[in-house]
Amino acid sequence: MSSKEEVQTAPAWHAAYPAPSNPDPPGLSRSQLLQGIRQGRKDFVLVDLRRTDHEGGSIRGSINLPAQSLYPSIRTLYDLVSAAGVEHVVFYCGSSRGRGPRAAGWFEDHIRLRGDGSMKSWVLLEGIKGWAGAGSDFTRLMDEYDEKVWQQTKKD
Repeated sequence: MSSKEEVQTAPAWHAAYPAPSNPDPPGLSRSQLLQGIRQGRKDFVLVDLRRTDHEGGSIRGSINLPAQSLYPSIRTLYDLVSAAGVEHVVFYCGSSRGRGPRAAGWFEDHIRLRGDGSMKSWVLLEGIKGWAGAGSDFTRLMDEYDEKVWQQTKKD
């Protein structure tokens, strides 16, 4: 292929930001999260990082902060959750193999920068796909759950 015929690809959305210090932040299992929700714990916040793939529902109580616009908002997110006494921030996306770990890593870096030893950043292992595919104990705790979307996801 000549240079004129080469296809130009845009850099990945996250290329504009530094890589997190820890590319593999701590993971939280869906069972651990389910237990925390059932116990009525109020010391955590869930951050759904999906943007255009935000369909089929989200885990009850989540806030939607698309990963593509998160990095410039990390300081504000930290200030809000810190003022609210939140100890755990749990990030998730579709499968939590890209956006989730990246966001949790960035937030972990910010926590460290602030010298905060009481807050922890997590990634929800297997993301919303794992949550939605784990059965009714989990899907009952989803807002706007649409079974058709998740059945289609299983086929893909």
